[in-house]
Amino acid sequence: MTTIEKEWAERVRAAVAAGAPLCLRGGGTKDFYGRMPVGEIFDLRANAGIVAHEPTELVVTVRGGTPLAELEAALADKGQYLAFEPPHFGTGATVAGCVAAGLAGPRRAAMGAVRDFMLGVKLLDGRGEIMRFGGQVMKNVAGYDISRLVAGSLGTLGIVLEVSLKVLPRPVAEATLRFEFDEASALRRMNEWGGQPLPVSATLWHAGVLHLRLSGAEAAVRAATEKLGGDQLAADEATALWTSVREQAAAPFALEPGEVLWRVALPSTAPALALPGRQVVEWGGALRWLASAGEAAQIRARAAELGGHAAAFRGGDPRGEVFQPLSAPLAGIHRRLKQAFDPAGIFNPGRLYPEF
Repeated sequence: MTTIEKEWAERVRAAVAAGAPLCLRGGGTKDFYGRMPVGEIFDLRANAGIVAHEPTELVVTVRGGTPLAELEAALADKGQYLAFEPPHFGTGATVAGCVAAGLAGPRRAAMGAVRDFMLGVKLLDGRGEIMRFGGQVMKNVAGYDISRLVAGSLGTLGIVLEVSLKVLPRPVAEATLRFEFDEASALRRMNEWGGQPLPVSATLWHAGVLHLRLSGAEAAVRAATEKLGGDQLAADEATALWTSVREQAAAPFALEPGEVLWRVALPSTAPALALPGRQVVEWGGALRWLASAGEAAQIRARAAELGGHAAAFRGGDPRGEVFQPLSAPLAGIHRRLKQAFDPAGIFNPGRLYPEF
């Protein structure tokens, strides 16, 4: 146990004894996500640094407070990257924050979610005890993979001290194509292309324009480009586009007064949302961003009708229901997990749901 880990364990035990909640925070770049943070700020950035990087094994182990940009730069030096393309939402983003938020960027549909790249995690739980799950290889898990459970938990289960992540070589070639389609045609095309042997790594539709990114071997990207047609963007223009989408810096994500940015997860084949507001479609149709001043109940009901769910990603009331309300069985599982990892309920209470 390192000096920092000992100090933090003592602080957790003191918080439990005092019944004082702790607000776990790295760079604070995702404070907007989820319900309102409460409790004494527990700054986790001091626990930083890359512990081990084995480029030939495609794995990196890194401390939770490490800046996400620092990790990505170190991987880039070896021609590697985090294939789930995590958003930063600010210069202070940390690795633990990336894992806790569980958010992935434009490559999500092609490459997988944050949890799919989790190999192991070192966690400080709500008793002040250090727990290790998983390891540094893909075939080391028997039973339920607890390390993946941490992804998207928003700091409600414990403090991420270290995480081991699978990394991948950067694509040799990329091309971004532009097409003009209405929403229905774009959804149909994205699903058609998704069922073909094409190196599709990202899709984006907004206001009658569909962008398609191809990534992989030069021959595969070139052949797909010739087959699909469309207008090809210049490399720098394409990079700027996908970065702005990942970081939600593009104009379609801007909110007007009274609007909420809804993150609507649906089957990719679902038809149009047909709700008031402006829409951005990603992930082959499986992710619909909706900027709307409409009623939350109406939006959630429509998402459920189409086989999905909706979360108030930005601009909503952080004291209310941000995420889709859970069914009774799922809520029970969440409560039991919270009780197992954080029995005193001191870590980010209410950040996911008001009852835990």
